[in-house]
Amino acid sequence: MQDSSNKPDLDESLNVTESHDRTVRDAAAVQREKHVDEGGREPMSLWVFGACAFILLIAGLALGSAGTLFNYDETVRPGYVRAALDGGDSAGPPPAEALKVYMAKGEKIYGKCIGCHAPDGKGGGAYPALAGSDWVVGDTQKFAMIVLNGLSGPSSTGKNWGVMPAQGIGMSPTDLAAVMTYVRNSFGNSVGDVVTSEMAAEAIAISEARANAGAPTSADELSADHAKMLPGEPLDPSTMLDPITLEPVETEG
Repeated sequence: MQDSSNKPDLDESLNVTESHDRTVRDAAAVQREKHVDEGGREPMSLWVFGACAFILLIAGLALGSAGTLFNYDETVRPGYVRAALDGGDSAGPPPAEALKVYMAKGEKIYGKCIGCHAPDGKGGGAYPALAGSDWVVGDTQKFAMIVLNGLSGPSSTGKNWGVMPAQGIGMSPTDLAAVMTYVRNSFGNSVGDVVTSEMAAEAIAISEARANAGAPTSADELSADHAKMLPGEPLDPSTMLDPITLEPVETEG
């Protein structure tokens, strides 16, 4: 007896050929259907691109023919000069007296000295006072050597404060002149003169030519070699200067 389990499990009434044809037709119909993408992923239609390109073209033509809006030769005229502000030919600070100009700059530089000599220049008892010091209000060359090189040993009062470090590293002649002028005319000191940038430049040259250049100065060296005023033409404290350049300026009246 033949085993019926080896026979295909097919319905005798199933027409295989017809079923295959129907499957092919259904697949073709599915392919013809428009595929629906998920929200936000739909492709943009070509007519939208065309419309955008047309709008950009019209906008470009309109801007290109908009008079002199984008014409550099028309908006920036040859020989044009910016009008001066009211009250002067420039926007810079007005001229001021030499003593005031140097002291204003010197006050800012002295901010680096406050930690030792205190805001009032009295040293707080732990450091030598600048207020009323003979070495401050006396010979400018002596004072400059102390600032540039520092001081070892006793001060003008005879008291030994140890070693004061040099302050001249990276200091320009203008900085040196300004801080010296400020200290000589602050804290009750009222010398009334101006240590100019030219004088300070001479001080730097003298300092570099010292026999022991780079070492702190001392009371003995100051008395022997630097008990004098710095070379240079004195500047009238009332001379009007440009606060930026520190150069003399002419004023009306």
